[in-house]
Amino acid sequence: MIRLDDTSRPPSQTRVVVAMSGGVDSSVVAALYAQAGYDVVGVTLQLYDHGEAMHHRPGACCAGQDIYDARTVAEKLGIPHYVLDYESRFRHAVIERFADAYAAGETPIPCVDCNRTVKFRDLLETARDLGADILATGHYVTSRALEGGRRGLFRPLDESRDQSYFLYATTQGQIDMLRFPLGETTKPEVRALAESFGLKVADKPDSQDICFVPNGHYTAIVEKLRPEAAEPGEIVHLDGRVLGRHAGVMRYTIGQRKGLGIAASEPLYVVGIDAARRRVLVGPRSALGVSAIRVDEVNWLGDEPLEAAAAAEREIHVKVRSARAPTPGHLVRAADGGIEVHLHNAEEGVAPGQACVFYEDGGAGARLLGGGVIRRAPQPFTAVTPEVTMMARSA
Repeated sequence: MIRLDDTSRPPSQTRVVVAMSGGVDSSVVAALYAQAGYDVVGVTLQLYDHGEAMHHRPGACCAGQDIYDARTVAEKLGIPHYVLDYESRFRHAVIERFADAYAAGETPIPCVDCNRTVKFRDLLETARDLGADILATGHYVTSRALEGGRRGLFRPLDESRDQSYFLYATTQGQIDMLRFPLGETTKPEVRALAESFGLKVADKPDSQDICFVPNGHYTAIVEKLRPEAAEPGEIVHLDGRVLGRHAGVMRYTIGQRKGLGIAASEPLYVVGIDAARRRVLVGPRSALGVSAIRVDEVNWLGDEPLEAAAAAEREIHVKVRSARAPTPGHLVRAADGGIEVHLHNAEEGVAPGQACVFYEDGGAGARLLGGGVIRRAPQPFTAVTPEVTMMARSA
């Protein structure tokens, strides 16, 4: 069920800025608010060169076609629509960080950086300048009121569409102004709504690629911005054997098996990346599991302070990849003051640069408690007794 009834003023006196990407989800959000009588303004972000974007292939978001589609939907709904030029801030906050991460041997998540900065910091500020009471998007996550007047984010009804992993860095102040009406619905229902509103984007395919990587080959962008990431180096086995050469650490991520370019008698996986020495470390699958994760840039959304939660070793569930189910663990304050997550069961493919996202529990509709960036490459997991917790050290 889609709810829009969480404002204290009548709809006609409530201005809603809708971030319209040109896809079916945000288009339906705009239509729902417009139909309910809200004062709706559509905004689309131009994030890179529009001329180049016009040549992007289908499946890439934020392209010229998407801007055109968003404008067409706004005209259909009879609402004002603005295109904001955020190219320079997007390049600095997202594309440059993306290249930096690969050059450092990490695996970034540009959608998290985009949400954290361009969309829910810069766009939210613009929405306020436009007199907005609410900024609404088409993300699949649920927003609900909490005790004390704050709002919280929760995993959506349709777990196959869950986008809460990419929203962990949203701050409490941002959450209080944001609305996500599609959290309690499913994609087929959204497409049916688009049909009922007469929107031409009802059957538009979902975006699949990173929006600024039009051909799917991110290495071309990284090499252009950070050529050192394409410098060749050694592929080294855990036992110290040099098995071959690679054409740049940017081509590898923890857990990768295919495309290693080496011959071996057993399946081998990337278990570590040493960008400083241009080395890619490989080993058997058994070397992939880790039980402790160091996180940085933590955004905490729990009711108690982060320091108290870590000191009490609060039980949480975490995702280390967007498509995985939450797994149990607990917070720990490290000896140097940093935050670690200790897992009850080993997780594979835990890659620096990815997100470790916290949830209150592992069930459907679980509350999002924040998360952080995985910064330390952990050592392989070692089985331990229940009384002992493995500590991750630098690889």
